[in-house]
Amino acid sequence: MNQQFVLAPQPTMKRVADLEGPDFYPTPEWATHVLADNEKFNGEIWECACGDGAMAEVLKKNGNSVVSSDLYDRGYGEAGIDFRSENRVVDNIVTNPPFHSAEEFVHAGLRQCKNKLALLLRLAFLESASRQKSIFSITPPSSVWIFSERITFYPSGAVRKGSGTTAYAWYVWDHHYDGPTQLKWLPTGYKSKFA
Repeated sequence: MNQQFVLAPQPTMKRVADLEGPDFYPTPEWATHVLADNEKFNGEIWECACGDGAMAEVLKKNGNSVVSSDLYDRGYGEAGIDFRSENRVVDNIVTNPPFHSAEEFVHAGLRQCKNKLALLLRLAFLESASRQKSIFSITPPSSVWIFSERITFYPSGAVRKGSGTTAYAWYVWDHHYDGPTQLKWLPTGYKSKFA
């Protein structure tokens, strides 16, 4: 069956890449800048779903030491690395995980980082009885940084038009924090500054 898909912003329900192969929606530069300006990371960062390096390059510009890998070869970082089955232990992990593997990335990330795990996920990730039992009741995030401005994700190489309809947040787990989850709202202005 040969279907045609329009390369447009990520729809609310199903992304084109989920239907036709590897889930690859590069993270807009501003979405990483706003995290880096509001959450500090001590030590090296592993960007374990680096894609074309969009997020890793912003983290480097911010003065962080970054190691990059991806399951697929997109011309950046170490290719062929399935983060979910790795046994590396690193200081920090920061990434935008593939939509279909978000829960696996939480479990693997918590196991593999010593300091902080920061994942860019849909705000609706907070919902779900199974996640409440397997993640949030056992290891709740230290912070959930809610985007005040909507992120629009485009497939790599797509013409950019329209805007996203899904709310996102940076979920941060800090192994050195021992308190309740803090809901925080990210400041505005980054989207226009880095457009």
